[in-house]
Amino acid sequence: MKLHVVLILAALLLGMGGSDGAFVGDLKPNTVAAFDRYAGARESQIGGEIRDAGRFLWVDRLPEAARQKAYADMRAGGIVIDQGKRTDVPDGLVHHWTGAGFIPGATLQQTLALIQDYDNHARHYHPDVIASKLIARNANNFRINLRFRKTKVITVVLDTVHEVTYTQLDSSRVASSAHTTRISEVEDAGTPEEKLLPPGRDSGFLWKMNTYWRFAERDGGTYVQCETISLTRSVPFGLGWIVNRFVNSVPQEGLTFTLERTRARVLATKK
Repeated sequence: MKLHVVLILAALLLGMGGSDGAFVGDLKPNTVAAFDRYAGARESQIGGEIRDAGRFLWVDRLPEAARQKAYADMRAGGIVIDQGKRTDVPDGLVHHWTGAGFIPGATLQQTLALIQDYDNHARHYHPDVIASKLIARNANNFRINLRFRKTKVITVVLDTVHEVTYTQLDSSRVASSAHTTRISEVEDAGTPEEKLLPPGRDSGFLWKMNTYWRFAERDGGTYVQCETISLTRSVPFGLGWIVNRFVNSVPQEGLTFTLERTRARVLATKK
């Protein structure tokens, strides 16, 4: 192992370890409660937004010139991302990002077919998703297992379970919400010694995540929006040089990748 990697890992271990042997980053009840309050308030807003076709996408609430530019950028193949928001909560950080794109020539049903193809998400969203499985389905309710891998100097592998619900708003619009019910950091992933760490007793690179999708078929294709609200550990003093690269950049990068890959894979399946 290279020396700089050894030093990084040593710094992480020293920074996260407490005198009682517990991780400084252990997930605490008041941290979860703060996240739930933030997400609950946002979900109340989402409920009103999705009922209003005139402000269905986040770009619909921009000033007119900016709204027109955003739509032009999406129809030209771009992904539009909001400015994002990071909120301090007790012993944690809430990250909130929203992005949208346009899939020309795609119907609503073609787009949903790919999104709901959970057994193949590891193929559709590789390399961020390295394993995927549909656990159960009851009408428009899904329970899914996704394993994520992200490398930023060090590699973090997370095994996650999500509860997903889809709501048909009208013939051309669908919304969904997904909530993680378990996130476990994977230690020694891909080796015979692999094991799942107890949820909340880990490095804290991702503790909770809610994901909200919106789909609208119009203008000769389908608009796709993805909004994520995630909870990570706060950044320990002196470790921002490494931890910040995960907790600050990964949420935005992951959102952009997901939207770009969704567009590419739907277009590929249409051929």
